[in-house]
Amino acid sequence: MEILKKMMDLTKGLETPFILLDLEILKRNYKRLKDNLPFVDIFYAVKANSHHRIINTLKELGSSFDVASASEIEKLLKLGITPDRMSFGNTIKKESDIRFAYSVGIDYYAVDSEMELEKIACNAPGSKVYFRLMIDSSDSDWPLSKKFGTNSEHIKSLAIYAKTLGLVPFGISFHVGSQCNNKFKWREAMKEASKIFRELKLDYDIDLKMVNLGGGMPVVYDKPIPTVEEISEVIKDSIEKYFYFVKDLKIIIEPGRSLVGNIGVIVSSVILRSKKTDGEWVYLDVGIFHGLAEAMGGIKYQMIVEGKENSKLKTFKLAGPTCDSIDIMYEAVELPEDITLNDRVYILNAGAYTTEYATNFNGFYGPVVYFVEDLEFEKTRANSIEQKEES
Repeated sequence: MEILKKMMDLTKGLETPFILLDLEILKRNYKRLKDNLPFVDIFYAVKANSHHRIINTLKELGSSFDVASASEIEKLLKLGITPDRMSFGNTIKKESDIRFAYSVGIDYYAVDSEMELEKIACNAPGSKVYFRLMIDSSDSDWPLSKKFGTNSEHIKSLAIYAKTLGLVPFGISFHVGSQCNNKFKWREAMKEASKIFRELKLDYDIDLKMVNLGGGMPVVYDKPIPTVEEISEVIKDSIEKYFYFVKDLKIIIEPGRSLVGNIGVIVSSVILRSKKTDGEWVYLDVGIFHGLAEAMGGIKYQMIVEGKENSKLKTFKLAGPTCDSIDIMYEAVELPEDITLNDRVYILNAGAYTTEYATNFNGFYGPVVYFVEDLEFEKTRANSIEQKEES
């Protein structure tokens, strides 16, 4: 909501759709996380929002980065970020990407299968590998437990195999699911990870040194969430309780949504209101193909219609502008009953996983990106010119 207060005046005259981002909120989000977990190394998940000004801001704050492809690595290198501040967290990597990452000096690689270990051993010999533990993510709005990770027994066999391949078994990673609403999921995951640490040490003399807490810290959408402070307390307690036996434990975290989710608002316009046999529909000039893909997966964005904040609400179906029937954000959403053509709709907390997903499908372009500081500067400059002319 904070960014919304600045918007209506700053963005008058701008054609929709666009997204307005506030880097000052990003700075505060980073500081808040670092203040609560000062002993944890932050590796920002580039996939959440890879805009170069976001990356540069985090670089200046001291962040490291979780990357998933050669393209993301190249982008960071061009921005002056050194390989020692990168971790290759994708468990599904092309061999050419592994070779490139190794050639520039990246030393950390995520794995959850034998073939991935073999690819790394061939293309990045001697590297450190960390094993992704599959965690139940039923308490998350965007689960990640099917495509990624594996069970504890398999991880132990992978660690043994990694050692025979000349790699360094280095740690355990997990992800409790994006937009996790249960702070105790971090405790469950860390307890399970600590068992693997202990058994590999006792049974196979393999010393793991790192635990990767992944992402998952939520932002506000449509329901209460655990705070950064509450989750951090669970993490600190769990480290003390379950990892006391690990000397010089390295702990990293890979926030994405929790750093950039609330820094952005998408501004869209109503282009059609229509009554059909199955109810009333509202169509926006932004949709599934232009940044709102997560609406299909359970993310419930808060929306405010300009000038109609106090109107009575009515249930509508909400869709995007394209000629594809999948372009439906919500089958049932509460909007002002008097919503109509050209009304501006503000989609809140939309800084993460929106512009990254945007396409130009059907000739409709994704939201233009603006920054609060730029618009404030232009407004100040315009006011200054106006005052000079009047004087």
